[in-house]
Formats: sequence, structure tokens, C-alpha cells
Amino acid sequence: MTRTDHPATRTEALSRLSAFVPLAGRDYAAKRNYDIPGHPHVSVLSPYIRHRLITEEEVLEAVLGRYSPKTAEKFIQEVFWRTYWKGWLELRPSVWASYQTGVRAALDRVATESGLRSEWEAACKGDTGIDAFDHWAQELVQTGYLHNHARMWFASIWIFTLRLPWELGADFFLRHLLDGDPASNTLSWRWVAGLQTKGKNYVARASNISRYTEGRFSPTGLTADPAPLDGPPHPPRMAPPEGDAVAPSLRTGVLLHDDDLSPGYFLTGLTPVATASLLSTSGRSPLEPADNVSRFTTDATTDATTRFADRLGTVAPPTNDVAAIVTWAQENDLQQIVTPFAPTGPAADQLSALSRALPDDIRLARILRPYDATCWPDATAGFFKFKERIPKFIDALNLKTAA
Repeated sequence: MTRTDHPATRTEALSRLSAFVPLAGRDYAAKRNYDIPGHPHVSVLSPYIRHRLITEEEVLEAVLGRYSPKTAEKFIQEVFWRTYWKGWLELRPSVWASYQTGVRAALDRVATESGLRSEWEAACKGDTGIDAFDHWAQELVQTGYLHNHARMWFASIWIFTLRLPWELGADFFLRHLLDGDPASNTLSWRWVAGLQTKGKNYVARASNISRYTEGRFSPTGLTADPAPLDGPPHPPRMAPPEGDAVAPSLRTGVLLHDDDLSPGYFLTGLTPVATASLLSTSGRSPLEPADNVSRFTTDATTDATTRFADRLGTVAPPTNDVAAIVTWAQENDLQQIVTPFAPTGPAADQLSALSRALPDDIRLARILRPYDATCWPDATAGFFKFKERIPKFIDALNLKTAA
């Protein structure tokens, strides 16, 4: 039976991975698009990968240990989709800033336009009269999760049938998804809208929804042939990040954040005197994130510090306050704070704020994970070109394959 709750522990992530691996080959390829109660044909690992309670490499190694890259091609590509989105946004971080500006502008409209406010509230509550859409809105709020195909249908209906600002829909997802990821979420909504791949939008069709929900839903009144939204061209690409080096001789503290809760890759050779955790959930939206999102993130962070307790020194409680981290660093006489590199989004915004707030005698070292350093520089164009590089990534990361 597929579990629909999400305990925020690495133990749960490994259990789910073990249960899914036998289905990661032909079963996943044939049935991954079906949105069935309980989600039996997909891994439901995204909340764990999002916060790196389990890493992309671990998932790929488990699948490639059983299947050849060809047999598990569809699932392997799905793992790399999230990597691609992160890399694409990392090379163009101003797209995240533009999205944030768009959300604030749309919320200003909600505050002043009663018609828009009532339509937005109905959509968020699942009270539009479109059966499938309303079900997904309520499922998301209740569980913190939606099937990937349902996310695309939902976004298309939000944008083209309900004619609501796409930024408000992306914000609704980011506030409620346990796997809410700034890159995947923002860029997927842009893709549905026709902004990411210029002139090409995704249109939700009743026949497709009926087929892949096995007749549970057959919505009426969907806009049949909407034009894609118009927007500015993509900004110029920046150089890929390089990350910082650790200075082992300095008195060091570790700072965890909720983008990467598997710090083992940089702890070797370090003897930190203290560890703190900086939560970024509140930075997802100008509005309050859902309680279950905040709870999942806090619990996941606590799980990480518990697992690595013998390598972290004195562990402080998690906080979302940058000023509290500065105080923690000074009270522990730190000369260096070592932290996982955070991709573009709320955690990266917080680390930038921390870097500005720290006194000159405390350095902040953001350590880039080798997986990201390997893959992100190739996110220069569309996913098709990135996809062609997957065999290169597998070789470069020394991922062993079954055949």
C-alpha cells in the first residue's frame, strides 16, 4: 500500500526508495502519468530529495544497481529534471527575483480588486466547480503533495481557464508543497504558461484528464486552445557557481539549511565546535507557508542534526533568524562557518543576508556539492540538450550501473 503521510526522516526516505526500486523500470515508464489515489506508480520521494534527506546520487545508485540506464530511462530523466531546473535557475537567478516581484504585485491586486480576490480564494479552497481542479486544490492543502501530471493540469486550468495570475498559482504551490522547490516550481509554472519555452504552453484537456485519472474526473468548460502568455526574454546566463574552500585550521561551526540536510560530503576532516540550522520556509512566500510544510522542514532538520550529532559539536535549535546565527557564531568564537551551497531561492537569500551581517573576522564558506558542480553548468538551454548529457553525468559521478 502506498503511504500518503510523509514522516520527515531519512529512515522513511530509504524505506520509500527500497519499496519503489522494483517499480522504477518498465512499470514506471508505462504508468507514471496516471494520477491514482495513493500514487502507487510514482516514488513520492520528492519531499525527501527536495531537502536532501536522501540525495539524487543515492536514488540514482539504487535504481541503476537494479536496472540498466535504458530500462530505467524515464525515472532517471525525472530525477535529472529537478537537477536541470536548479541549474537553469542558478545560471539565471534574476528569474527568481522577477517571480518574487510578480507575486508581490499580484497580491497587491488581490488586496485591492475584490473580484480577483474572490476568484483567487475560490481556487485556493477548491471551490471553482471544476471537479478535478477542486479535488487537487484540496488534496494539496491536506497532504502537501500532488502527482506531477496533476500539477501540470492544475497550473494550466489556473492560468488559462480561471485566468488567474500565474505567480499566484506558483505561490499557492510553494506555500503548500512539501517538496516546494524554487527552481522546479517557478520554472514549471513558467513552462505551462508558455514563458519558459517561448510560444509553447501546456493545455489541460478533459480527455487527457479522464484517461489518466481512470475516469475519476472529466471536467467541463476548460479553455480549449489558449494562447501562451507573453513575457520578457530570458536574461543572459551567468557563470556557474564554484563554491568556496574550507580552511581546516580555523575555529569552525557548521550551518545547516533546509536545502541540503546530508552534510557528510563536506564534514570529512572537519571538527566543528558547534552547529546551527537556518530554516528558510518563511522565505517561500510573502504569505504564511502551510503548517505541514513548516513542520516537515523543522522535523527534517532535526533528523539531520540527530543523525550527524557525533560530528557536529554543540547543536543549537533551528531558527529562521539570520541575526540569531550571527550571535551564535560570536558566542562560539567562530572564525569560519561552513554550510552547504544553497541554490537560488530562499535559503540562498538567507545565506547572502548572513554573509552581509557577519563581522569581517568570520568567513562564510558555501561548499558546492560535486553532483551540482557536475550537472549545473550544462543547464544552458532546453532539457533535451541536458538530457543528452545524462550518460556523461552518470560516468562523471562514478554511478555504477547494472548493465
